This record gives sequence, C-alpha cells and structure tokens, in this order.
Amino acid sequence: MAVVTSFFAALLELAGVVLSLYVWILIVGAVLSWLTAFDVVNTRNRFVSLVGEFCYRVTEPALRPIRRFMPVVGGLDLSPMVLIFAIWFLQSFLRNLMASLFA
Repeated sequence: MAVVTSFFAALLELAGVVLSLYVWILIVGAVLSWLTAFDVVNTRNRFVSLVGEFCYRVTEPALRPIRRFMPVVGGLDLSPMVLIFAIWFLQSFLRNLMASLFA
C-alpha cells in the first residue's frame, strides 16, 4: 500500500511542477505579446519569433475557451490571468489532496 501511495504522491507532485511551468509559459507569452504590441522587440528576430510561436501554440488551446466567454476589458485580454488563477486553484487542490494521502 505504501508503494501505491508514494506513486500517487509523486504523480501529484509532478503535476504541480508541470502546472507551475505552464504558468511561467503563460507569463512569458503575455509579456512577449505586450513587448511586440509596443514594438519593443522585433518579431523578425528568429529567437523572438520561436519563443512567441512556442508560447502561442502551447497556451492558445487553453486560452481560446476562456476568450469565448470573457470579453476584452479596455483593450486588455485578461484570459491569461483567469487561467493562472484556475491553475493556482488546481495546484492548491492537488496539495491538499497530497496532504490527505499522508494524513
């Protein structure tokens, strides 16, 4: 039984790490989109283009459903922030679930 509990604890911990990494990708994508919109970075730069394309491809499937229901407020797209809050909620749920495994 201890092996199964340890396995699920490791899976939950890995899920938490992956979710944290995804939050950072969301933040990088949002900041890069602002820098591109204000013409601070050049999208013709190969590195900037690759990072922007990666962030877009990774985050857009999760952000698209949120954008369908949430209007743009004052020209700002708040869907990344909504998704980050949802991920934080999920991480808290996973931490509590892991704590209950060892209680």
